[in-house]
Amino acid sequence: MDAPTGGLAALVPPEQAAAHARALLAPLTAPLADTLRCWLSLHGSWDRTAVALGVHRNTVRQRIGRCGELLAVDLDDMDVRTELWFALRQT
Repeated sequence: MDAPTGGLAALVPPEQAAAHARALLAPLTAPLADTLRCWLSLHGSWDRTAVALGVHRNTVRQRIGRCGELLAVDLDDMDVRTELWFALRQT
């Protein structure tokens, strides 16, 4: 996915944004990062994410729970979700 070139993302130099994203998302495997990206893009919908990924909704719940544990964050917090979305857009 291409990094955004406008809006608030344009205020952060791309190399700094990419470095921040790598550091923030380092604990996640590629499948976990993909699940988190999909889940965030679908506004936290378990069912829609499961359909999009072709997995059971409980698999999505487990993966998202694991993301929260590995990142040591509260994924119910909109500030956390926003920062993660920004980071995922840089990768």
